Amino acid sequence: MMRTLSFVLAWFCCLPAFAADAPATPPAQAPAKDWLDVTPTPYGPMLIQQGAPPPYRDYQMSRVLTPEERKLWRETAMPAMANLAQMDAREVVNHFAIKYQAKPGVSFDEVVESMMLRANQLNLKFVGSNLIWKDFQTVLGDAQAPRVEVFSFCDIAIGRALLKIIPEMVVFLPCRIAVMEDGDKHIWVLMMDWDMTWLDMAGKKIGMTPELRRGVLEIREKMDNVMRSGAAGEL
Repeated sequence: MMRTLSFVLAWFCCLPAFAADAPATPPAQAPAKDWLDVTPTPYGPMLIQQGAPPPYRDYQMSRVLTPEERKLWRETAMPAMANLAQMDAREVVNHFAIKYQAKPGVSFDEVVESMMLRANQLNLKFVGSNLIWKDFQTVLGDAQAPRVEVFSFCDIAIGRALLKIIPEMVVFLPCRIAVMEDGDKHIWVLMMDWDMTWLDMAGKKIGMTPELRRGVLEIREKMDNVMRSGAAGEL
C-alpha cells in the first residue's frame, strides 16, 4: 500500500535529470525554511509544507491541516498520480493489497488457526476480530454473502515507539489481516500492502532511529509470515 503510492509520489517529486525536456540550467530554488529539510531537484517539490511542526515531544500531535491545504493536495497530487498511473478503481485498490490464495483443501478455519499459531510464535499480539460476514447475514439478511473475517494484531513495543514520534500513525493501527472467500469459494488471505520505508522519504526524520526503523520493517515481515502460514495451512 503504501509502497506503490510512495513510489509514485517520490517519482513525481524527484523527476530524473535526464528527462527529455529537462532545462539546461535548473531554476532557482526558494530558500528552505529552517524547519524543513529540502533536497533541491531540477523541478522543485510538488507541494511545500505550509506550517511549522510543533516543538517535538513524545506523543505530540502535528498541526491540523487547513481545508485549503487539503484542497491543494487533492488538486495537485491526485491528478498527477492519475496521469502517471492509468488504472480503473478496482486495479488501484488491488495495488494497495497484498494477498495469498489458500492451498486447495485448506479450510477457512484451518487458515485462521494457522495464522493464530504463527502470530503467537512471532510474538504478535492478537487484539481482536471482526466477523463482518455474520452482520451481512443477520443485519442485511444476505444469506449468500461469502465468509469474511478480519483479524487485528499488534507489536505493542513498536506501536508505542511509533506513536511517540508520530501520533497520527494510530490510523494504521492495529495491523489487520482479512480472510475471505471469493465468488468461486476460493479462500484468500489479505492485508494492506504497507511498507514503512516510505518514511525514509520524509524530510525530517525526528526520532526515527535505525532500531525503530528495523522494528517497523520486522512487523511487516511478521505479518507476511502469518499470512503465508495461514494460506498454506502449515500449522
